[in-house]
Amino acid sequence: MRRIRTASFVSLDGVIQAPGGPDEDTTGGFSFGGWVWPHFDEASGGLMGEAMGEDYDLLLGRRTWEIFAAYWPQMDGEIADTFNAINKYVAAGPDTPLTWAHSHRLEGDLPEAVRALKATDGRDLLIQGSSEVIHTLLAHDLIDQLTLLTFPVILGAGKRLFDAGAHPGAWTLTRTRQSGTGVVAHTYERTELPPPTGSFGEIEPGEAELARRARWAREG
Repeated sequence: MRRIRTASFVSLDGVIQAPGGPDEDTTGGFSFGGWVWPHFDEASGGLMGEAMGEDYDLLLGRRTWEIFAAYWPQMDGEIADTFNAINKYVAAGPDTPLTWAHSHRLEGDLPEAVRALKATDGRDLLIQGSSEVIHTLLAHDLIDQLTLLTFPVILGAGKRLFDAGAHPGAWTLTRTRQSGTGVVAHTYERTELPPPTGSFGEIEPGEAELARRARWAREG
């Protein structure tokens, strides 16, 4: 069975839109494209390489696939050679011609298609960008590992890594690394569903606390 992993550039407020350049994705009037560049150096590049790993296929949404398909076939180097050679599984309808070599369309219901793909033998499935795919797979508890490269910037608006539909669950922090420019990489493994809870309370609630709970319950 394959594992599904993410390797995401993310701002402090959870935005993952257009990290690579001003014209990468201006959807919704996003005007801060390229927010990764001022903090990127050899060390943070190494963090990204570690997050991606060495043996994977790509799992991409349509928009991210289109960005990659217009860029990586024109490039040279280790990442370009890898991306151009491996399989790309794409959540895209029939109106999107998959012209990039080794690209495969995921047909029908996305969670079911990914669940079937995950059950096959093969490499890990690595998600880059693709916020809508991440949202859908988190809602169906299909992601096994999250690696977040968090950059020291607040963007205020833009496509976010998490949305309200994510399935509740506990994750275990397995690794933390940091670059000199303030980029912090955290890797989390999916461990428990639902997340455990507890309380710091050491005494029985008094009248004021019970009244507060009742009032908040009425307010919704």
